[in-house]
Amino acid sequence: MPPAPVGSLDHAAMMGRAVARAQHSRLLAPPNPWVGCVVVATDGTSFEGSTRRPGGQHAERVALAAAGGRAKGATLYSTLEPCSHEGRTGPCVDAVIAAGVTTVVVALEDPDPLVSGAGIAKLQDAGIEVLVGPGSEEVEKQLAPYLHQRRTGRPYVVLKLASTLDGRTAAPDGSSQWITGKAARADAHLLRAQSDAILVGAGTVRADNPQLTVRGVLAPDGKPPRTPLRVVLGSAAADAAVQPCLEYSGDLEGLLDQLGQESVLQLMVEGGSSVAGAFHRAGLVDHYVLYLAPALMGGDDGKSLLGGAGAATIDQIFRGEIDQMVKLGDDVRVDLLQSRAT
Repeated sequence: MPPAPVGSLDHAAMMGRAVARAQHSRLLAPPNPWVGCVVVATDGTSFEGSTRRPGGQHAERVALAAAGGRAKGATLYSTLEPCSHEGRTGPCVDAVIAAGVTTVVVALEDPDPLVSGAGIAKLQDAGIEVLVGPGSEEVEKQLAPYLHQRRTGRPYVVLKLASTLDGRTAAPDGSSQWITGKAARADAHLLRAQSDAILVGAGTVRADNPQLTVRGVLAPDGKPPRTPLRVVLGSAAADAAVQPCLEYSGDLEGLLDQLGQESVLQLMVEGGSSVAGAFHRAGLVDHYVLYLAPALMGGDDGKSLLGGAGAATIDQIFRGEIDQMVKLGDDVRVDLLQSRAT
């Protein structure tokens, strides 16, 4: 049977399936990118794959293995440019070429300097038609931490906050457990599992003695996700629950540079208020996650979301873009990103 013409396939629909498949690898793949792949054979039969834990096969090889001999003449959809370098696994482009695939559709070029168009070029040199772009906006969002780290050398910073509707994170006596309900707290543990490192200030360690571990979350393979690196701004007692941890004293940008060099893709900042305010004022937050409880503290003596000095005038306030609002039990999660207009 002759190869299916590339124009006869619904690229958006097929890439959508690859994106959905990539989500299966979100808790497995880091520090590698979480990638999804769909191979469509000439008779329309499709085979899917997603990236496995580090050291395991990448999405393209998983899908090609599922397709077997039916990959000859097929169209392959991948959410990210196939790798072209030797790592713990062989280059995916070699497997694509060897399988006899005739068309490759990728959402994004991989900004990793070891790839960065080299995979696409090698496929084209082998006579394979390559189309770049379908699903790019969706994959930019899905792979934001990986793409940000590869482009800037620093981790993608997620600031997690939980407060009453009037913006209070703790009562005047310091008590804060629990402002939000079980569903929001479970979601916050998933956010931890998606992060490569979790950061708090030494004051939070002294006041709350948090473990900063991931609880109640399993990866798609039924195993616990990896344990994120725990980072404390300042020092933590030898018997603190957060130990072992990375203790850091210095400027925040230097910390981000260090963590980026250590392959931290996503850093989750959990607080407290002073640390949150410092990251915010320095313009180092890429993604704000606010869990809002249907509660009011009242007054002006409770702990605020972002400690320290705020905007001096209305013209100086931060204006972001609300990416999503999700109801979690009685609470609401609001995701706030840097505005695309800025």
